Amino acid sequence: MFNRFELKYLITLKQAEAFKSDLKAYLVADEHGNEDGSYGIANLYYDSPDYRCYWEKMDGVKFRRKLRIRQYQNGKPITKDTPVFVEIKQRYDHVTQKRRAILPYGDALQVCNGRLMLEHEQADQAVLEEVVEFLWQYNLRTASIVQYRRQAFISAEHDIGLRVTFDTLLSCQTQQQNLHEGKLLTPMLPVDWSVMEIKVNERIPYWLTDMVARHNLTLRRFSKYCRSIKTQESRWHAIVPAANPINLQEY
Repeated sequence: MFNRFELKYLITLKQAEAFKSDLKAYLVADEHGNEDGSYGIANLYYDSPDYRCYWEKMDGVKFRRKLRIRQYQNGKPITKDTPVFVEIKQRYDHVTQKRRAILPYGDALQVCNGRLMLEHEQADQAVLEEVVEFLWQYNLRTASIVQYRRQAFISAEHDIGLRVTFDTLLSCQTQQQNLHEGKLLTPMLPVDWSVMEIKVNERIPYWLTDMVARHNLTLRRFSKYCRSIKTQESRWHAIVPAANPINLQEY
């Protein structure tokens, strides 16, 4: 488990390249990606039949949780033995917390789809117990898949825990809801836009706040999960009451 503050910016690719050019004077490419710190991510999200997690985000509930299976993609087909993360992402006011366990994909499906408590390493037992309780408490089931390409930069020496990421090619689907199946993906943003996130354990260093100001970037509320539901119009009409219109420009 770890605590983080996350700040998001919706920017063009041209803005992203200019920002990355300045950023490289302070941060280095994430070694877990390829030579420029990039890698693919696929998230399988879970929600209740009445979309509790979705509405908690939309309504700005201060304490909220969501469940997902996350795969870091390497270009190979996912199998039952592919390692994935089962994650609960929790938000309390402005602080983000993650609790996660790494499992073979087949085991992750047994836990999340079958709601089975599997024997696992002791360090992960508490996380898995919370996951299963969360599933049963709100009758969670698969809701959407979100996929994108991420380029990440991290601190080499100072500013421990600082990460700046750029997500592009965001797409989603709510029909076939298994990571191992062929996906009918729908774009979530124009191809020339990127979601930039600043993730920090305590506070943003002054040089970074100054850089954000110099590039004239504006904070935006943006949830990939909520955007995926909004993008899928057929399901969207089923969950939004006609008498409850919402401005979704920032989601």
